[in-house]
Amino acid sequence: MPSAVRFGVNYTPSQGWFHHWLDFDLDAVRADLDSIAALGLDHVRVFPLWPYFQPDRALIRPRAVEQLVQLVDAAGERGLDVNVDGLQGHLSSFDFLPAWTRTWHRRNLFTDPEVLDGQAAYLRTLAAALDGRPNFLGMTLGNEVNQFSAGPHPDPDRATADQIDAWLERMLAACEQGAPGRMHLHAEYDATWYQDDMPFTPDQAARHGALTAVHSWVFNGTAQRHGRTSVPTEHHAAYLIELSKAWAGDPHRPVWLQEVGAPAPLIPAEHAAAFTEATVANALDCPDLWGITWWCSHDVSRELADFPELEYSLGLLTNDRRPKDIARSLARAAREHTYAPAPRTTALTVPADPAARSRCAPGGDVFEAFFRLTADGARPTTVLDTRAADQDHLAARGITDVVTPDQVLPTPPGGTRS
Repeated sequence: MPSAVRFGVNYTPSQGWFHHWLDFDLDAVRADLDSIAALGLDHVRVFPLWPYFQPDRALIRPRAVEQLVQLVDAAGERGLDVNVDGLQGHLSSFDFLPAWTRTWHRRNLFTDPEVLDGQAAYLRTLAAALDGRPNFLGMTLGNEVNQFSAGPHPDPDRATADQIDAWLERMLAACEQGAPGRMHLHAEYDATWYQDDMPFTPDQAARHGALTAVHSWVFNGTAQRHGRTSVPTEHHAAYLIELSKAWAGDPHRPVWLQEVGAPAPLIPAEHAAAFTEATVANALDCPDLWGITWWCSHDVSRELADFPELEYSLGLLTNDRRPKDIARSLARAAREHTYAPAPRTTALTVPADPAARSRCAPGGDVFEAFFRLTADGARPTTVLDTRAADQDHLAARGITDVVTPDQVLPTPPGGTRS
């Protein structure tokens, strides 16, 4: 039977971007939410900026928390559910970290006991303030906080995988203490799946929290290598959804495509609607999909400086709240889609060793084999190489055929592949 998939958007305020928290205007927020609700979407993901809300480790500003509650209530009045990202963290190339973690007070975000106490108190406070709201979905710990833990960040807060594991457990527990039973989760950018030395691991992403979140951006080398209309580009989001399932303990763990967008110039504006239609259709062909949340709602105003060029034009709506063709494409998908994907019966093996994750990245043999299978119509999923012979696991996922990258990719002329 068809089941529901959620369609939503990451809310980027049309006035002042996320700096709107400094000059919070509820009427402007309501107008933004009206323009989102008019598209027929059902949820938003919102972003309090951590240093604005907790400028001192011992001060979580009551007025800021009150404004977040007002935003969530305004969304509810328009039929929109809300997920709240806590530790912002990092957004659109800018870092937003409180002064009590930087320079003269430099302390590790993932291991310092006092920083952990402050983070847990902050997440618990936000969750508790929203606990009674029926349209509050739950907390995401932060936006792509894994980028702080390793290169290419210019000043990373180094931690081991075990330390990150402990951090995730403690922060998710703080959210649960504040709002028991809600959908609390964590979310990272794709280095978790692709970067060998990233201490945030695929296993953590697929096991901690209520569901697995993936963020799909084809500027990671996919569109550069393969072009805007290629199978890898149009199926990249579906690939991450299916890749994440290799590590999940629950054979039907839900996956949230929490961020996906059409970045110019790799996806030119005149082709963004077609890219959106293809990306959404391919994601909807993945079983156990919780929802699709587009990045982002409104363009960044050209009055604001120093953003990467692509960030100014990612919105479904212009800065003055007019829908673009891409908005109409997503609205049509939300209105007309049916969701009853057949099981994906062919599984491609992926390395369980996190030090071999680069094989799953653009150019890696797992990546290339997945899209060779996709181009051939196989609708692949993935399975860890350590589980490839576990018949109970395969049966629980509906997998009937397991193949390795070597079996899929052709042998280079004159020799074997290294």
